[in-house]
Amino acid sequence: MQKILITLLVGLLTFAPLAARAELSIFACEPEWQALTQEIGGDKVDSWSATNAAQDPHHIQARPSLISRLRKADLLVCSGAELEIGWLPVLLRRARNPRVQPGQPGYLMAAEQVLRLEVPGHLDRSEGDVHALGNPHIQLDPRRLLHVAQVLAERLARIDSANAGYYRARLADFQQRWQTALTDWSARAAGLRGRTVVVHHTEWVYLRDWLGIDRAAALEPKPGLPPTAGHLANLKAQLASAPVLAIIRSPNNDPRPARWLSQQTGTPVLVLPTTVDADNGAPDLFALFDTLVSRLTALEMRKP
Repeated sequence: MQKILITLLVGLLTFAPLAARAELSIFACEPEWQALTQEIGGDKVDSWSATNAAQDPHHIQARPSLISRLRKADLLVCSGAELEIGWLPVLLRRARNPRVQPGQPGYLMAAEQVLRLEVPGHLDRSEGDVHALGNPHIQLDPRRLLHVAQVLAERLARIDSANAGYYRARLADFQQRWQTALTDWSARAAGLRGRTVVVHHTEWVYLRDWLGIDRAAALEPKPGLPPTAGHLANLKAQLASAPVLAIIRSPNNDPRPARWLSQQTGTPVLVLPTTVDADNGAPDLFALFDTLVSRLTALEMRKP
């Protein structure tokens, strides 16, 4: 009889209403989604990121500490669109948390809530690191990020209905501040429209789409493949006849290819953060886009 009572008590505690909990536990796959859930969830959520800005979210180990975190989560927020395909399915399987499985309210893939770019017409792995569902790096477009914020607020309200009004009020405040900032960023970056850059990897497509910046070439001969000497030599010849504004890379990219091409052509290298990253001038989402715009417009007067 005592064992039965203990079992019933554990079951009641496990499935207690979320309204009775002090905070929702949010498992974010990347820093940008941790930052966004904190903006919308405020003191009603405890948000934690599985990765940091110094890590490549394509390549993460499904460590026991991550499994333990996910097992306790009420909501999983990731980029999706196969960005975490190498490790998230393993976490979901081993965590055995029914709240955050695909199809449940606690499962939210941000990139799958918006129109994605670079969706392949057909899959050919010989073309490099191609994502079947399109480019997943939507966090670099503030317009798409605003839409994700709306979806996130409704998801939080659904999971934690007792605090639905709180989440919607936080969303309204965020929307007002974000729209004001977005207007400012767009005005400051107006001169970038039509300019051309070389990128290291494909994560910049959403930033370029927002700002109207064209891509002349990529340091990677194919997505995810390291630059080769022959490819860099071809880029050198290309830039000799058609100069560009900058060579853009993230802090995580190998700096040597961009440095070599810069030395050979005189094109400046611009290192830009791809996510919330205090070490690179972006401690929150607002600072991320302010940093991106500031560093890009600092080169605007250059006339390639």
